[in-house]
Amino acid sequence: MIQTILTDIEGTTSSLSFVKDVLFPYSRQRMPTFIHQHARDEKVHAQLDEMRRLTGTELNDEQVVAQLLRWIDEDKKITPLKALQGMIWEAGYRARDFTGHVYEDAARNLKKWKATGLKLYVFSSGSVQAQKLIFGYSDFGDLTPLFSGYYDTTIGNKRETNAYEKIAGDIGLPANAILFLSDIKEELDAARDAGMSTMQLIREGAPNRAAAHRQAHSFDEIVL
Repeated sequence: MIQTILTDIEGTTSSLSFVKDVLFPYSRQRMPTFIHQHARDEKVHAQLDEMRRLTGTELNDEQVVAQLLRWIDEDKKITPLKALQGMIWEAGYRARDFTGHVYEDAARNLKKWKATGLKLYVFSSGSVQAQKLIFGYSDFGDLTPLFSGYYDTTIGNKRETNAYEKIAGDIGLPANAILFLSDIKEELDAARDAGMSTMQLIREGAPNRAAAHRQAHSFDEIVL
């Protein structure tokens, strides 16, 4: 029996276009100034040190900015990039430059599931900070009270089974009591291999009856 729902964000609870057309350009435009102004701040400095460790290079500030912009353009799922983007997005949310896009059917069903006693968690390639921001400043107000926890790439790659095994262990439930929602087949494959139930969100296009995972156009079609 499903006791917990673990959900992705991009293409699942929220539109891909919001992330790609709003959030990414916003962080890309502001990244150079942000690094120049905050490189010595403790939290930013820690992420820059992690960047240098990952690249194996003692990057100066200009090289750091160039590398970050390259990773944004390549849509890399790299933890220090996601953390720095989250810091920039926080300022944007607080300034009301935008609100977090969440599909109406997702917001409504998440509230319904929470009310029935299901535990809700998030697993996204965006940092935990970025996850809390998109739900905390959503089109439907603050949705963060719905969630019992958040996971990002610090626990593992979303396409690797080990990440889902760690999440199940952290939640404290057998994997088969957890339903993972995502629009990406490879992520769903990894979750299934860890023992989780899966549902693929197909926000656009027709469902494929031969697909490896159950499919739904919206949260309204999800059968637990």
